[in-house]
Amino acid sequence: MSQNRPLTDLDIEQLLSRPTPGAIATVKALDGDFMVLGVGGKMGTSLAVMLRRALDAAGKTAKVYGVSRFSRPEAKADLEKFGIIPLSCDLANPEQVAQLPEVANVEYLAGQKFGTDSAPDETWIQNCVVPAFVARKFHASRIVVFSTGCVYPFSPTGGDSKGATESTPVAFLGEYASTCVGRERVFTHYARKLGTKQLMYRLNYSVELRYGVLVDIAAKVLAGEPVDVTMGCFNLIWQGDACARAIQCLEHVANPPKILNITGAEKLSIRALTEEFGRLLGREPKIVGNEAAEAWISDASESLRLFGPTTVSLAEMMRLVADHLLAGGKLLGKPTHFETRDGKF
Repeated sequence: MSQNRPLTDLDIEQLLSRPTPGAIATVKALDGDFMVLGVGGKMGTSLAVMLRRALDAAGKTAKVYGVSRFSRPEAKADLEKFGIIPLSCDLANPEQVAQLPEVANVEYLAGQKFGTDSAPDETWIQNCVVPAFVARKFHASRIVVFSTGCVYPFSPTGGDSKGATESTPVAFLGEYASTCVGRERVFTHYARKLGTKQLMYRLNYSVELRYGVLVDIAAKVLAGEPVDVTMGCFNLIWQGDACARAIQCLEHVANPPKILNITGAEKLSIRALTEEFGRLLGREPKIVGNEAAEAWISDASESLRLFGPTTVSLAEMMRLVADHLLAGGKLLGKPTHFETRDGKF
């Protein structure tokens, strides 16, 4: 049964930004202020607000800055309500980057994925040139650099295979993944040159009520549209858990940069999830395609060892997404293109 009303953006941010004990312990242990670069993206607000709430819970008065171009003026006011200090900056402009305040702790979420196929030049600028400006500006900071599991090759899906580990050589497919490797390489270059401590945060896939692979599948089932299961399987993690781990990663930055896969422990079948959403939504799902023998999957054993199990189960995520859709809740309208096997986004 669906909830009585759809959750508002504020409701959802409160849900996603609830700090874990691990996130609170990390901010308590760290010195200095915090900055989220790319705060206007899908995860940026949740991460910034969780930082603020974690600092408050730890009894610390450190500042949390949220940096974006802020194409929507009201977005600044929304951040201020949460206690975040918004700063307007075009990160592709080195003069503007140079004017940002110095901070001890940086979460780098800036980048471009969607629209890569139609404007690859812009993706290369955002994902490979901007990191050079940021790395030089914040050479004395701890930096967690958001990346993606798409930098890995496809992994076998059968048997006990858990997917790519941090030691798996990158074998990128398509312009987007190529630029993501470029982003990592540029940051690593400046880490080597300037001594910066960094962590490459290879994430796949973050899920919340308005966005993510679960939303894509459930929305198709609800609308009676076919779900392509050719990709076979994938990994996911609740966005709140992904944000908490991003905060905790600030204690694990290193030089040379540490690489860490961030996702859940399970290898999930697209077919099985589609069928379960059919039950939750009261619809007969339409399934097309046949599962390939390989998929983009990552082994998160190391991050699970460091941070423990995730806090939100798959069943709870699916229930939340189904209820939100049945209540007519707002979506971000940004499909993940989880079906894509050619690297074109």
